[in-house]
Amino acid sequence: MDVAGKKALIFGGTSGIGLATAKKLAKSGANVIAISRNPDKVKDVPAGINLAKCDVLDREAMAALFEEHAPFDILISSATGGSRAIGPFLEMDMDGYQASFDKLWGYANVVRYGVKHLSDNGTVVLVSGAPARKCKPGQVSLSSVGGAVEALARAVAAEIAPRRINVVSPGTIDTPMVAVEGDERTELYNKMTANNIIPRAGTAEEVAKGIIYLVENDFVTGTTVDVDGGWLLS
Repeated sequence: MDVAGKKALIFGGTSGIGLATAKKLAKSGANVIAISRNPDKVKDVPAGINLAKCDVLDREAMAALFEEHAPFDILISSATGGSRAIGPFLEMDMDGYQASFDKLWGYANVVRYGVKHLSDNGTVVLVSGAPARKCKPGQVSLSSVGGAVEALARAVAAEIAPRRINVVSPGTIDTPMVAVEGDERTELYNKMTANNIIPRAGTAEEVAKGIIYLVENDFVTGTTVDVDGGWLLS
């Protein structure tokens, strides 16, 4: 796919990985709609990017948004959906564990209500996470949700053909989701990535490159691309 002149909708497109992807697509000539629950937080909107407000868990609002912007060629979601439970599973608050799956429900809504408005050669990219296939202590909810996202993409790939659907699986990425700053932030990321083959946090831009690859390569569907610094091998 040549993205120049194509229309792209990106949920979670106003920060982190989503925003980095939106910028790359816009720079390549795509018409980008960056969507989040709070688009007002983006102060300097890059050229080629328009903002829209929508909650991925609000099905009626999503259906209306898709109708408004149809047709489109690229559909991406990196939206987290909400909070995530962390810690040992046998001590976990089960309401918190259940709430972690809001990410999956959000992605399911994106695919369910968005794909019918995609062009015939359109493409979908979702974002899971390295814990889906290598779970570290305290990451049971992340692993469960990420695994479900990847299974969803594989399961629906044949059903939505000739449209394509793929997943990018990031490792530890330096994004605004981590609130600490300065030396504390550096120490945290150093600790989290000490055993990686590439011992540092990745950047949102590096993950965005993986997403762009899946958008542009017309011979890839139903698969997961890892951008994880060697997480799965460490």
